[in-house]
Amino acid sequence: MMKTLIDELLAQQSQLQTPVACFSERHDQHAISSDSYRQLIPLSKPAQDEQYAFEVALDRCTGCKACVSACHSLNGLDDHEAWRDTGLLLGGSAAPTWQQTVTSACHHCEDPGCLNGCPVGAYEKEPDTGIVRHLDDQCIGCSYCILKCPYDVPKYSHKRGIVRKCDMCHQRLAVGEAPACVQACPTEAIRIVTVKKSPALSPLAAGTLFSARFSLSSTLANSTITRPTTQYVGRSIPETHHAADRATLVPQHAHWPLVFMLALTQAGIGLCGGAFTFSNASFPHNLLGAALFYLGMTASVFHLGQPLKAWRFFLGLKTSWLSREILAFSLFAPIPFFLTALPFTPDFPHKSQLMALSSHSILPMGLLAIFTSAMIYHDTQRSLWKIHRTALRFFGTTAAFAFLAQPLILTAILLIKLLAEYVYLRHARQEDWSPDQHSARLQLGPLRPIITLRFSLAFLTICIAWRNPFAALPFLLATEILERQLFFQSVQSPKMPGYPGHGCSN
Repeated sequence: MMKTLIDELLAQQSQLQTPVACFSERHDQHAISSDSYRQLIPLSKPAQDEQYAFEVALDRCTGCKACVSACHSLNGLDDHEAWRDTGLLLGGSAAPTWQQTVTSACHHCEDPGCLNGCPVGAYEKEPDTGIVRHLDDQCIGCSYCILKCPYDVPKYSHKRGIVRKCDMCHQRLAVGEAPACVQACPTEAIRIVTVKKSPALSPLAAGTLFSARFSLSSTLANSTITRPTTQYVGRSIPETHHAADRATLVPQHAHWPLVFMLALTQAGIGLCGGAFTFSNASFPHNLLGAALFYLGMTASVFHLGQPLKAWRFFLGLKTSWLSREILAFSLFAPIPFFLTALPFTPDFPHKSQLMALSSHSILPMGLLAIFTSAMIYHDTQRSLWKIHRTALRFFGTTAAFAFLAQPLILTAILLIKLLAEYVYLRHARQEDWSPDQHSARLQLGPLRPIITLRFSLAFLTICIAWRNPFAALPFLLATEILERQLFFQSVQSPKMPGYPGHGCSN
């Protein structure tokens, strides 16, 4: 019987081997030696104006995940912990049939967001190699570096209560051995190269350089944020390319300790500040406000994997808003106690002056602390967390509790907040994808029950407040807690491309 073209192609296909199979065959034949990897790493250390960087040949990457497996095995990672990932790019409208697998790990940025955001100095950038290392013994497990990194690089280890990440197998490079991912790649798609540093570049020039170097930047965050050093070479990428999982609606981690910390501390500051500023001093208001504030501070401890190391927060005051928040709340913390306890203490010298100082400082100190909280999230440069949106949420909560006893003002505050949230939901109607469209679709999709309950409780709070303001307090607290849950779960988290159905939670 005469063979058709299809029969011939099928016969050829049956004899083809995957890159992994070819690599295994070479390995079994002892055709691979340690010298085989010398061409994949620099033979000398970087010069004074250079640093190490990953180089990925896109036309060689097959998405086999050999690099992921090798990294996991060599570094002894926990289950479901990965320091290197593989993902998929699609061509978009300009090239609808184009697709590309891509492997990524830490980009060892020139201006690392993880390092700048860490409150306890648990990161260092090696001056001679440029490798960004995480110091496990210094980490308090706050996970702020995860929020600061635009590429979802640091990973939280629940087993250890700390964050960990790729260090380019620096101990292997130091003795002339290739990192695990480089050595395991059967197609030699990953290599280590040296790249020039750019300390003297202007922001505009730096943006041009790093956008050209890191050609996947339009898929991710703006590459000028941290100035990544990874180079993707070997294949042109359509202008309309995007991550295959870009439109996947997967809510982010709720961060419940932070949800309660933010809602309760802001409510407590509002009650204490409102009692002294807008009415006569009220002991029940102060007592309840202090109780809510200290409950919020207690909740924040549960967000830390290593809370006993948090005393080292002062090491990050120069660059980290989290360090500044800890300082601001530490300075504010004694004031609610003084307001509630001093009236019941025996008279002592300067008691009246201390009470006056406490009553006059509670509002400005409280607002300063809330401002640092808002800046923590604004500094991550995520669209939903921009300062004008975050400030409206945070200061709006404080104002609502401060004016709890004045239904007209409380109603105005809540309606302003609800209107802003409703207007934001209109982003879901946009045809083109954007971080705001993604967040709005999350709120109207998987998170619809939460936002529906949040709006319902807000209107219920308004109705009850006109009859009995104090009875409206638990409903107001509940709706603000739901707002914080939406704040965390509906944010669009920038990251490297993934596969459809694979969500990313911090």
